[in-house]
Amino acid sequence: MRILAIVFSLFSLAAVATPDAKTPVSSEPAPVDEKVVRLVKDNLNKISLTASDVTFSKADGLLEVLTERGLFYFTENGEYLVHGKVYDLANGVENITELSLAKVRVDGMKEFEDSMIVFKAKEEKFKVTVFTDTSCGYCRKLHSQMQTYNDLGITVRYMAFPRSGVGGPTFKELTSIWCAVDQQTAMTNAKMGDNTPAPQAKMCTMPIAEQYTMGMKVGVNGTPAIILDDGTMIPGYQEPAQLFAVLDQ
Repeated sequence: MRILAIVFSLFSLAAVATPDAKTPVSSEPAPVDEKVVRLVKDNLNKISLTASDVTFSKADGLLEVLTERGLFYFTENGEYLVHGKVYDLANGVENITELSLAKVRVDGMKEFEDSMIVFKAKEEKFKVTVFTDTSCGYCRKLHSQMQTYNDLGITVRYMAFPRSGVGGPTFKELTSIWCAVDQQTAMTNAKMGDNTPAPQAKMCTMPIAEQYTMGMKVGVNGTPAIILDDGTMIPGYQEPAQLFAVLDQ
């Protein structure tokens, strides 16, 4: 009997030590060692870049490092920088760089949602966010077809991306548009080549520089850049029917 009692006790201990299927298990990734994070940031500072986030990559042996100039990779010891895209060949050549950037884009769209200039479709089926500049020919072409996009049920939301950079001539023009009493009319007039200053709101602080920085961070290097709801980016102009077909897939 004493032996049986010991056996039952061991089974009881094993049952306690075994995780219950209903017990929640944290899905949070392990943080990168603080010493390595500091080393990564110090190394980036040498090339005038600032790391805003350092995490383990899906690819073994690499760290993902988000900067104001896009996504970079470091070896896990923080000593070697890798610049480029990483693909998962075991999963249909999945672009894991784009997957990571898509998450950042989604977060960015939420952050700047209240400061976008929106051309809303009456019967909205889809919405896209477009990084735009007034000096961009294809941005003007896209805007000239706004009614067609809207008629197809596509709401277009604009974020500013002054190609001349912060403080350049289009930065000032975009700031003027975002600060206009009637933003939609000011945008349309500017895209048609009318540089007449629009009536301005008395108090205006619009995050034009911040939107530009977000664009740089998530891989925008030209305009228009179209961001879908899931964070997928389509670089360049898409005619209305073509964009609708992509969204409707």
